[in-house]
Amino acid sequence: MACISPDGKPTESGTKMLRAIESGMGSAEEIASSAGLPLFRVRSGLREFTQAGLANQKDDKYELSSKGAELLDSLST
Repeated sequence: MACISPDGKPTESGTKMLRAIESGMGSAEEIASSAGLPLFRVRSGLREFTQAGLANQKDDKYELSSKGAELLDSLST
């Protein structure tokens, strides 16, 4: 299951993951716990997000990129 839909917007699970990353959750395990999603789905989604430029990986931690933050802001409005 993809975390980014064909129109470039995050799916429901993708949005949960981005919000978890935004709140400061760093590792895949922490993001999975915060988002309430299975770890395998989070790992797959994190690969999608980094490839799309929505998140950055540093060692085993993830942070929201400026592009990811803009996308989340646009979903709130």
